[in-house]
Amino acid sequence: MDKQRRTFSTVFKKEKVELIDEGKLSVRDVCDLYDVTPTAVYKWVKKFSKLPKNERVIIEKISEQTKNKQLLKTIRNLEQVIGKKQLELDYYKAIVDIVSEETGEDIKKKYNSEL
Repeated sequence: MDKQRRTFSTVFKKEKVELIDEGKLSVRDVCDLYDVTPTAVYKWVKKFSKLPKNERVIIEKISEQTKNKQLLKTIRNLEQVIGKKQLELDYYKAIVDIVSEETGEDIKKKYNSEL
């Protein structure tokens, strides 16, 4: 199963290099999305980048999409923790209500609890 040789248009290459220069995509992102080798992408960057040629620039930085994925994962994890804590709180409130009913005392009032 040989790989089919593909040719990318100059406009396509320039668009991808521009996204890399702006930090919206990394070289790795372009490689993964379009199944192209890093060597090819670096050649595109060398040829089409608008950044000064005499400056050394780190191209592989975290893209916005990757940062957003990481932030969404963190949010999801924190929401899970909050959900667990809310379940615990509801459980403790239910226990206090049951004990209040069984003892005939208003435990919330007696101990000035804000449950």
